[in-house]
Amino acid sequence: MASDNLPAKPSAKQDIDAFLGRAAKLPSLALAKGRLIFAIDATMSRQPTWTKATAIQSDMFEVAQAIGGLAVQLVYFRGRGEFRASDWTASPTVLANRMRDVRCSSGFTQLCRVLSHAAAEASRTKVGALVYVGDAFEESADEAAAEAGRLALLGVPAFMFHEGDDPHAGAVFRDIARLTKGVYARFDSGAAKHLRDLLMAAAIYATGGAVALREHAKKQGGEFLRIADQMERK
Repeated sequence: MASDNLPAKPSAKQDIDAFLGRAAKLPSLALAKGRLIFAIDATMSRQPTWTKATAIQSDMFEVAQAIGGLAVQLVYFRGRGEFRASDWTASPTVLANRMRDVRCSSGFTQLCRVLSHAAAEASRTKVGALVYVGDAFEESADEAAAEAGRLALLGVPAFMFHEGDDPHAGAVFRDIARLTKGVYARFDSGAAKHLRDLLMAAAIYATGGAVALREHAKKQGGEFLRIADQMERK
């Protein structure tokens, strides 16, 4: 007697071929040339920016694909000490789905923990860049500087993307960028294209380094050129 767990009939050859075709097109984590930690402040004020970042994150993968492919780890904090770090993925669809499942909630910033986590990851595998998107800082500036120093020793630049104009946050973000030989850039709430360009520039650097970023900047100008200039002045 046939088992109830077996399919009623064998899969058609075209179904198998279609499955194999889809699998072959999936991004390969092992083959990704660049690795980028994408960290976002997910406290209550951040929901509009989180939604924008979810919509445009696929552009990071697209621009990096021609250079060698990108793997991304999503990191975020929210609420009463909640801190999450995802598995690495080379799929924009997987990353978008992870981001859509997150809802921002009130809490304090945990940037120092982000920096510490990035250093721990970089001690295990090569990380091309850390991207941080936030608008505030409520921790010890001295502790942040110390954690940034650890990250610098591992050769990981921090791309500090500052939403708004909080002067205290701006000063700390600038210092972290300086210590890690990274980039500080400010963008305004609602500036989706500006944030998109910033994220794409970081992805290009994480995948192809300063040379790839400069080549892209020559073609595109704008924010890409400003970030390339910052990186080359380090």
